[in-house]
Formats: sequence, structure tokens, C-alpha cells
Amino acid sequence: MKRAAKIIGILILILLVVAIALPFLVNVNSFRPTIESQASSALGRKVTIGNLKLSILTGSVSADDLAIADDPAFGKAPFVTAKGLNVGVEVIPLVFNKTLHVTDLTLDRPQIVLLRTPAGKWNFSSLGGSNANSPMKTKAPATADPKSSATDQSLENLSVAKLNVNNGRVSIGDANTKSKPHVYDNVNVTVRNFSFSSQFPLTVAADLPGGGNLKLDGKAGPINPNDAAQTPLEAKLDVKRLDLAASGFVDPSSGIAGLADFDGTVASDGRVLRSNGTMKADKLKMSAKGSPAGRPVEVRYATDYNLQSQSGTLSKADVAIGKALAQLTGNYETRGDATLVNMKLNAQNMPVDDLEAMLPALGVVLPSGSSLKGGTLSTALAISGPVAKPVITGPIKLVQTKLAGFNLGSKLSAINALSGAQTGSDTSIQNFSTDAHVAPDGVRTENVDLIIPALGTLTGTGTISPSGALNYHMTANLAGAAVTGLSQIAGLGGKGGSIPFFIQGTTSDPKFVPDVQGILNSRLKSGFQGNKPNTGSAVDAITGLFGKKKKPNQ
Repeated sequence: MKRAAKIIGILILILLVVAIALPFLVNVNSFRPTIESQASSALGRKVTIGNLKLSILTGSVSADDLAIADDPAFGKAPFVTAKGLNVGVEVIPLVFNKTLHVTDLTLDRPQIVLLRTPAGKWNFSSLGGSNANSPMKTKAPATADPKSSATDQSLENLSVAKLNVNNGRVSIGDANTKSKPHVYDNVNVTVRNFSFSSQFPLTVAADLPGGGNLKLDGKAGPINPNDAAQTPLEAKLDVKRLDLAASGFVDPSSGIAGLADFDGTVASDGRVLRSNGTMKADKLKMSAKGSPAGRPVEVRYATDYNLQSQSGTLSKADVAIGKALAQLTGNYETRGDATLVNMKLNAQNMPVDDLEAMLPALGVVLPSGSSLKGGTLSTALAISGPVAKPVITGPIKLVQTKLAGFNLGSKLSAINALSGAQTGSDTSIQNFSTDAHVAPDGVRTENVDLIIPALGTLTGTGTISPSGALNYHMTANLAGAAVTGLSQIAGLGGKGGSIPFFIQGTTSDPKFVPDVQGILNSRLKSGFQGNKPNTGSAVDAITGLFGKKKKPNQ
């Protein structure tokens, strides 16, 4: 037994000595020109690698550095650089036959630069060297080139059992622009059974620009020989805590912000990218002057995107805020610096209580200390133009709601005190409807029709500036006790009455001002029932309705 153990020990020692000595006997650097040549041929780009080292124990060859040139049309900077390259090899063929058989490939801390032209062409489109439009390719001769055919055949036969990218950084940007690229850190990629000519499974994990992370798990391939960017893909995509404002995916001037989670699928045949899934956003903000929403927003969507035309169709986007549901559909285009949309938003009978928390996110400012309670909102809006500065038009209707914490009667104090109409601390609204036009230069509302049971009907039109300044010309068609008070105070008589007035100030602090000229014109036109009007007393009485009595001798 002792003798057998001794023999085994000697054999192990010999093997260790051989393992240590072989790297010195096998000059792996002699393979470097071949590796660089074959890699350059396979990728259609110049590939350079640093000093090679052989490890018999791990069965691998490592390189100090790696660089892959970019498509010349995109510049001279490298497409890929890496601090280290580790290549798994079959040791026996390497040692005894001087033949290199690659089993796996690992890039350590690579820097990858992805660039896209305004026409949608990517700098990796020509990878593989078969892209006829690539500046790297010259016109093929009329007769077949046996050497070229052999190269193409070797590409088809090339396979790697396992390909890894560890702790990489990927920069995605637009070519020939000064716009800031999107940078993904801690990029880790695992590809198994990689081949140019067949489908292969892959997983990708990365940290997102501005925070959050993503994971993609699916299959890709075969590699499109004419444009690598059109390689088919089927995958499940999971995104966590994407910071919309810091990510760089939206124009900062749009004011869009929030933290988003996404769970869905992506599938591309190389021409059309289809995606569907669910996005949930917390603290969502949709306006530069808005503030984060008080509750989460969920969107279930489906879209088709044409990779060539850089345009897509949103066939479904169900936007849910609590029990409030709206449907968004339409077309979009990403060509150029801005994303353009042409969409329709349809929502019927959405509960106001669920929507109220979303108003600050849209930049809607209610009078200070007030809030909307109860009732429903319906709308059918057209949305067009750049996402950062869209134009929104369409009808808006509120039914059976109240503006809690806002006493309209107190704003029209004379009507409240002298006519007997009591609105209380809250203003009940039976109906509010208007045709809205929202644009970067402000909001215009036409055909305003507001029914307040305690007062009557308010109609008119007006604008809201981007800073929130109000400029409305309205007419109050009073009803009930308000009519009686108006008749008694102004001495107008009759069973009905209307008062023209202005709404000025700001959305947070509206001011109600009588339209004295309009009132006088109306009274003079009617002739005060054929009698000569006393314009001075009429002005005093009517302006008093708004708590702004005319000063003596004014």
C-alpha cells in the first residue's frame, strides 16, 4: 500500500511539473496572428489582441487586451475594447497537434460603443463582414473567390459553446451629434451554443442610466448576414426602478419624471419589433410645472415598431389609476431628435376620486386649499406633436362633482349675502363641460358650460397662461334665489338675470371681477323697460354684487 501511494504521489508530481512546464514549451503567442486574422475575418473588423498566456490547469488562453475596430463610416475610435480576454481551449489538440479549438470565450470589463445614424443604421449592422452596404466591403468580383467562399463557410461553421461578457459598459448614442449617450454599467451577458447560422439562448443583465436595472432572457439568431441589427430576437424583459428623468430617454424639457417598473416581452423578426407588457410608474410627473402623482399608474400595452422606418403603432395602452381607466392608441415616430406622436385618448366616466391624485402630475392647479371630490370625468382627446411639447385638443366633461374647500359664493359675496344663495364651504357642480386646447403656449377653453345648482349656469371662454394666469370672460345666468336677489338689488325686475364678468388672477387664487361695461351695454340696450336709465346707481348696484362697490365721486 505504501509503495502504491508513493507511485501515485510521484505521478501527481510529474503531472504538476508537466502542467507547469508546458506553457513554457508551447508558445501560444504563435497563435496570435491566426486568432487576429480569423477573428477579423469573422467580424469584418480589424481585431487586435495583447500578449497571450496559456494555463494548462484551467484549459484556457488569456490575452491582456482586446480591441475591435468600428465601422469606418462611424469613426476611428474602437467599437469594443476590453481589459482582458479569456479563451477556453481543448488542451490535448493544442499541445500535441498545435491546433486551437475554442470552447468558451469571456470578455472582461469591455467598453462597447453603439452608435446609430439619423437613418436608423447602427455601427454594428456590418458585423460579420457580409453587409454589402458597409464601407468595409468592396465590390465582389464577377467570378467566385474560393478563398472568400471558404471564409463564409468557416463563419457558418464557427460556434462557441459559451460566450460571456463580465462587468461591461455599453454606451448607446447617435452618430455625429453632441447629444449625451445612454450608458449601461455592470453589463453581464451569457450566450450558450453561439453560432452565426442558428438560434442561441442568451441572458443580459445591466444597470440602467440614472438608476434601476434590467434583465433580458431569451433567444436570438441566426445572425442576419446583411445587417446584424436585423437579427431575430425573442425575449422576456424585466425592468426595475427606471428613473424616467435621469435615464435620458425623455426630453428633460418635457418635465416627465417618475420611477417605472416593466414586465413584458419583445420579439423581432429583423424588420418589425413587437412588444407587450405592463408598466407601473410611481411618483409620475407629466408636466414641467407638475408635481409627483399621489398614487401609482399602471399601463398595459401592445405595440409594433418598424425598425427600418423608425415608426410604430400603439394598438393598445390601457392606462389605469385606481378604478379610473383610459385607452390610448395611435402612431409614433422616433426619427430625428424628437419622438413625434399622433394619438387618441378616450376615457368615459372615470371616477374623479381616483383621478384627483393625478392632477398635480399633469400640472393642473386647483384653487388653494381645494380638491375635487366625487363624480365622473369623460374625455376624448387628440394628442399630436413632439412628446416634450404636444398639442392636446378635445372635449372634457365633469358630472356631479364638487370643488371641496372652495366657496364660490364667498368669491361672489354680494350675490351670496343679498340673494340668499348659499354654496357653503364646498361648491357643488352638476355639470362642467368645455372644448380644450392645450399647447406649449398655454391652455384655451371654449364653450365653457358650468352648472352650479346654488347659483345657476356660468358660460364663457378663456385662457390659462403657462404661468397659470387666468383670463376668462364669463356670463352668470342666475337661477332660483340668486335671481330674486339680483332683481331686488339692481332694480332690474323680471324673473331672470345674467351678469357678465371676468375671472382673473391665477389658478391657485382666482379673482372674480365684474364686466361693468358689459353690464351697462346690456342694460342700455334693453332700455330699462323704456325708462331713462340711471347709470350711476346701476353701476353702484351691479358692482356691489361682486363685493367691489364704487367709491363716492369716482
